[in-house]
Amino acid sequence: MKRNLYIIIMVAFWMTAFSRSPSAQEKSELSAAEISSVALVTNQINIGYAKLAKEKSRNEEVLKFAEMMIKDHMNIISQLAKINKKMKLTPKDNPVSQKLLADAAQARISLTSKSGVSFDKAYIDNQVTYHQEVISKIEDLLFSQRYEGELNSLLQNLVPMLQVHLDRALSIQNKIFKI
Repeated sequence: MKRNLYIIIMVAFWMTAFSRSPSAQEKSELSAAEISSVALVTNQINIGYAKLAKEKSRNEEVLKFAEMMIKDHMNIISQLAKINKKMKLTPKDNPVSQKLLADAAQARISLTSKSGVSFDKAYIDNQVTYHQEVISKIEDLLFSQRYEGELNSLLQNLVPMLQVHLDRALSIQNKIFKI
């Protein structure tokens, strides 16, 4: 039961992070296998951005941030794999995961076209916006919905991790790009 709740939380987290205007599919109920796919895809996307940052950036702060993103999101993928194994789930492709991949491909094209400080700024700006939106959505869920204890606890536990990511990205943004 706790594992099912964790998957639901992860989906809410990543769907809000990558979709600005939810489609009808995103509002409909997804199966556990589809939810697993969305969670997997979104983590892979963020790791892909961080790996791109490691390839293109020469800024020590940006590189450290990218390394943290890789580590944290690889950890989530590892946890997801354990959940999938325990629940005997195979991630199932769906319109939400397909949209995430399409949006990420566009963002990657934009990031890839940049270099130097321009790349660093675009990457960090993207991470600041991403984490602000996700924290806001999770907090909205916590205050607007009444969940059973475990689900509420898990949602609350995501916010501090995301806040660390946001604080670090804001620090880099302010230090390096003097926003």
